[in-house]
Amino acid sequence: MPATTSLPVYTQRLDEALALAATSFRHERRKGTSIPYLSHLLQVCVWVGEHGGDEDQMIAALLHDYVEDIEGASVEEVEQRFGPRVAGLVAALTDAHSRPKPPWRARKECYLARLHSEPPELKLISACDKLHNARCILRDLRSEGPGLWARFNAPMEGTLWYYRGVVRALGDGWEHVLVQDLEATVRAIHAEADVEWPA
Repeated sequence: MPATTSLPVYTQRLDEALALAATSFRHERRKGTSIPYLSHLLQVCVWVGEHGGDEDQMIAALLHDYVEDIEGASVEEVEQRFGPRVAGLVAALTDAHSRPKPPWRARKECYLARLHSEPPELKLISACDKLHNARCILRDLRSEGPGLWARFNAPMEGTLWYYRGVVRALGDGWEHVLVQDLEATVRAIHAEADVEWPA
C-alpha cells in the first residue's frame, strides 16, 4: 500500500490539468503509430514528479504541447486557469506560438538558443519530454528500421542534429541524471542509425 500523509500531495489543479490534457488530445496519436498522444504527456508528468518536480511543474509537463498543438489554445488561457508560473513554463516549452508554424529548423534553433539559459525547473520538464521522445525513437528504430524517419518533419540528419543540440543545451550549467540518460539514448540512436557522433 502507498504511504499516506495528513495533507494532500497535490490539489485539484492537477486534476483539472489531467482532464484538460485528456480532453484536448483525445483524437491525437503519436506520429506514425496507434499510440494515444496522451501517453507521452502522462509519461513526462510522471518523470517530472519522480525527479522532484512540484505541482506547477507537473501541470506544465501535462500541458507542454497544449499551446503548440491545440487549435485555439493560448498561454493566456493557461495563466487564467493555472496561474502565471505554469503559464511561463508552458510558454518557454512551446516552440511555436503561431499558425501556421514557422519552418522547422528556425523553430528548433530558437528553442535551443533559449534552452541553454533556462532555469533548472524548466530544464527538468524539457529533459523528461526529450528523453521520452528519444527512447521512443530508439525503440521504433530498432523494430522498424530506417523507415521510421519518414514520420518526422525533418530528415534523419536534422533530427539527430536537434537531439545533440538538446543534450548540449540542457547540460549547459545543469547537471542531472536525466541529461546523462538523454545523451546515452541519443548516442544509441546514432549508433543504431550508423551515424557518427560529431567531434
